[in-house]
Amino acid sequence: MLFNSFVFLLAFLPAALLLHAAAERYRPQARLPLLVGLSFVFYAWWDWRFLPLLLASIGVNWLVARALPRDRTGWLFPVALAGNLAVLGAFKYLGFLTDLADMIPGIDLPRIDLALPLGISFFTFHHIMYLTDLRAGRAPGFGLTRYALYIAFFPQVLAGPLVRWSEIMHQFEERPYARPDAAERIGRGLMLLTVGLAKKVFLGDPLSVYVNPVFQAAAAGKAVTMAEAWQATLGFTFQIYFDFSGYTDMALGLALLFGIVLPQNFDVPYRATSLRDFWRRWHMTLSRFLRDYLYIAMGGNRRGLAIQVGALFATMTLGGLWHGAGLTFVAWGAAHGVGLGAGVLWRRAGGRLPHLLGWALTAGFVILTWVLFRASSFEAALAIYKGLLGLAPTGAGFKWRTIAIAAAVAMIGPTAWAAVHRLPPNRWLAAAFALLFVVVLLKIGDDANYEFIYFQF
Repeated sequence: MLFNSFVFLLAFLPAALLLHAAAERYRPQARLPLLVGLSFVFYAWWDWRFLPLLLASIGVNWLVARALPRDRTGWLFPVALAGNLAVLGAFKYLGFLTDLADMIPGIDLPRIDLALPLGISFFTFHHIMYLTDLRAGRAPGFGLTRYALYIAFFPQVLAGPLVRWSEIMHQFEERPYARPDAAERIGRGLMLLTVGLAKKVFLGDPLSVYVNPVFQAAAAGKAVTMAEAWQATLGFTFQIYFDFSGYTDMALGLALLFGIVLPQNFDVPYRATSLRDFWRRWHMTLSRFLRDYLYIAMGGNRRGLAIQVGALFATMTLGGLWHGAGLTFVAWGAAHGVGLGAGVLWRRAGGRLPHLLGWALTAGFVILTWVLFRASSFEAALAIYKGLLGLAPTGAGFKWRTIAIAAAVAMIGPTAWAAVHRLPPNRWLAAAFALLFVVVLLKIGDDANYEFIYFQF
């Protein structure tokens, strides 16, 4: 059930809002169980076979959380952590690991590919965050219903944002429609949902037409012209931004409709003037997860320069592997680790850059490394890089209009969250967003609906 589909927008969402409002008014104690049930229905709609996995994941981790404060042996937490990572690894990385093993002479293992349950990376990381904080004494225990809703809340179960328990658990106890600003929250939630849909269907999806054929040609071993390479690389730069930030806007808007405020995930990342600044603006909830639960755990910046640079490299390499079971993802993450480490060394040496030069270098690095992220193999990436560097035929027919519009919106405008919360409520604004929502629906009905890029991670 895609957010950008008729079945969600015209059936599931209205039914969920009506049931939620009825529970809020007549049986408040049933509101949270209802949200849990709706979240399970939403998840099962994709593939009901994976619902037992989500249920088992929630049940086992909740039992571990109940037992963890009483554990005197110290083995329960590492076993639970290893178990969560093992489940993630079995579904996501088993085929990748067998391919790596087959590179060793004398080994010929059959490739095992398991179907990847949607959202497994995100709900696994939610378990890890909570159990880690519980073990450290920073988190209290919660009942099964609240814990299940924390893990499975349908606006963010499939692709985030990654939400800390401390940001959301207390909101579950509120009466969202009894708040004095309830109507304003609902209005702003609808606006965010509409903006996210517009970013997806008017910018993200059209850019795929610029991107996919070129990368498919590169994967097939065909030569990529200079025009095609720049078109595909710049197109993907903005496609992934509008696709994922559009999803985030929808998730934040949907959560507001049910009285929940989720954290922002993007803050105009392509205006960053350094790579460190970029990762403070791009997929912000993942960045802080990597920082707090990997980088700091490896020593961070507290144990000397060598440890700091090594921790950055290891954290970003693992972050690349998290994005996909392929060496190109590992290389993408490692490249960002090297870039962040170089930034540390530059700042330690007292280096400074003008903002414009810092922006140009950061944008160039990010754009070029997106090729590794998108390419299906190193050979395909090399074909794109040859085109970018002019080592292939120049070509013609660079499609620039949608890219130019996307670049202007991504670079100039504020985030949807900031824009929506700055706009004063009035009837004309409501009418404008209602019209935009209708246009989006017409566009959805006219075109094929594309899944969100981050659903595959």
